[in-house]
Amino acid sequence: MTGTAALQDAVARLRAAGVDDPAGDARRLLLHAFGSDLQRHQLAERLSQPLPGSVAARFQAMVTARAARQPVSQITGRRAFWTHDFAVTRDTLDPRPETEVLVEAALGLSWHNVLDLGTGTGAILISLLAARPGSLGLGTDVSEAALRVARGNATRIGVSADFRLSDWFANVAGRFDLIVSNPPYIAISEMTGLSPEVREWEPAGALTDGGDGLSAYRAIAAGAGRHLNHGGHVLCEIGAAQGPAVSALFREAGAEVRVITDLDGRDRVVASRFRQESAG
Repeated sequence: MTGTAALQDAVARLRAAGVDDPAGDARRLLLHAFGSDLQRHQLAERLSQPLPGSVAARFQAMVTARAARQPVSQITGRRAFWTHDFAVTRDTLDPRPETEVLVEAALGLSWHNVLDLGTGTGAILISLLAARPGSLGLGTDVSEAALRVARGNATRIGVSADFRLSDWFANVAGRFDLIVSNPPYIAISEMTGLSPEVREWEPAGALTDGGDGLSAYRAIAAGAGRHLNHGGHVLCEIGAAQGPAVSALFREAGAEVRVITDLDGRDRVVASRFRQESAG
């Protein structure tokens, strides 16, 4: 079977399975099946040739996984975010382009050390530290499996960061100039409306708090003042409709608050500044 025929068959299978971008996903998977020997721009010239047996077998296995709605990033084991590729697994949330709004906002602030709560793949923390050589960072998560992925990403990308098992601030000591987080913010009532790629393949604990989607922000707002240096900032990603509720939580905790929108004009990040340090 030629590459073109294999692609056509894969597109038909993925379309029948309800995949949103069957043609794009099929091409990405075929390129990955070839491995590092083939660059993206070289794929077109190989399509008219018969697929090597090993490539065909890998491609068919990946198409089967994608037809079961497993995300492409989990199948290939990586996802591009900011300026690097990050390893992803079923133990981590897939880094998404909209989260880059948070990274961009953080890089517009002055800070030397940063705490990333619920670090997952480490994508936010590692991106920040890579862009600020000499800065320090700690990433926490309640999942040791996720922390292993984050540590591996930091090592591969060449960033020095600390990672620690912690339920929000439970095992965190000291103060930071900046706290960042992309916490589980989907309400349990909204879970059934998610795509199969998210609902069935990504870790539920990274998606929802099992309640109204605001419990993480309550914990972060309540503890931020005790872990920030004077004038420190907190940047939290939010759901598109959560701006008012999350802003109110941080204002009640004594912060100055603004909401940052993404490229589609949706509320995406609540940015809070704490002028006063809390005792403790």
